[in-house]
Formats: sequence, structure tokens, C-alpha cells
Amino acid sequence: MSMLWFLVLSALTIVPLFKLLPQYGINPWFALCAVFLPGLIVLLWIMAARVED
Repeated sequence: MSMLWFLVLSALTIVPLFKLLPQYGINPWFALCAVFLPGLIVLLWIMAARVED
């Protein structure tokens, strides 16, 4: 049952990132890094830094 929750939450995180990352000039396949929490934090940090440019 916990694996099902993991897959659902991963999909709810990765699918929006696939759509958002190209707008920030980042390859959308990096959204798969969001499966792991540190990868998600790094992606969000990079996206926030690109807003200021």
C-alpha cells in the first residue's frame, strides 16, 4: 500500500514539473530527479534562481 502512495505522490510532483521546467530553460527529463526529496529541493531552488535573471 505504501508503494501505491509513493507512485501517486511522485506522479503528482513529476507531471507538473515536466510542464514547468521548459519554461525555465531546463530539460524536462530532470523532473525525474524529483522522485527523491533532495532532487526536488534542488530543482525548486534552480527554478527560483532563474526567476530573478
